[in-house]
Amino acid sequence: MSDQTQYLDLPGGRLAYDDGGEGQLIVCLPSMLDTRSQLRFLKPALIGAGYRVVTVDQRGMGETSADWPEYGSTPLAHDLMALLRHLDAGPALVYGCSNGAAAAVYAAAEAPELIKGLVLAAPFVRDGKAGLAQKLTMALFRIPGLAVPLYMSYYPKWEPKRPADFDEHAAQLKANLKQHGGGKVIASYMSMSHAEAEARLDKVTAPVLVIMGTGDIDWPDPAAEAEWVAGRLDGKVVMLDGAGHHPHAEFPAEITEAVRAFDAGI
Repeated sequence: MSDQTQYLDLPGGRLAYDDGGEGQLIVCLPSMLDTRSQLRFLKPALIGAGYRVVTVDQRGMGETSADWPEYGSTPLAHDLMALLRHLDAGPALVYGCSNGAAAAVYAAAEAPELIKGLVLAAPFVRDGKAGLAQKLTMALFRIPGLAVPLYMSYYPKWEPKRPADFDEHAAQLKANLKQHGGGKVIASYMSMSHAEAEARLDKVTAPVLVIMGTGDIDWPDPAAEAEWVAGRLDGKVVMLDGAGHHPHAEFPAEITEAVRAFDAGI
């Protein structure tokens, strides 16, 4: 398979992805408001472990088109289902991070024939309870001109164990956001809800692995959230000591091994 960017035309826009390796298909979704290069360490590790790996740019990000009627985890779920049908490679593993986990849950509930198993990293599969400070921050994200610099100032908190090329990746992400009119895209993602994923948790029959970092600042108690998600989905939990909200950027080898063990047990 080629690592070159490929495209899937969908109602409302064009989805960008790449496709490499041979073997069991695993489709990997990065967290919201980041490009698929967030998965730059996990992808070669999974290919080396014998997987065919597809990584996807979410709506408004990377090489996926910028203007869509809507953004968020539910639209991403529909994009994921369309891509899996397009790839036509049999039931796939899906690795979804953050809102990508919500999309994976939605897809598994609505199209179980497409999904072999779910690996949910730093999963948002329900709406968190925002405090006053978080609500004020979210409001600032909606102010034109403030969204991109504010988002980029917050971004380092998601990777407490930063990879060596962190600054380079962050600069590329900032440029991509500006290129795509980032203020609108950021505001759209910041106002999304994961309620539709939560409403479908009991419909998921695929095996589930939850991966969470102890340093994930998006939850007051990451371990408790991981256990809640796993409990609702009858899944297993892997906790990564010190990992943040993008664990694959910090611990790709550990995640690859967890995926292999999970897949072997399905």
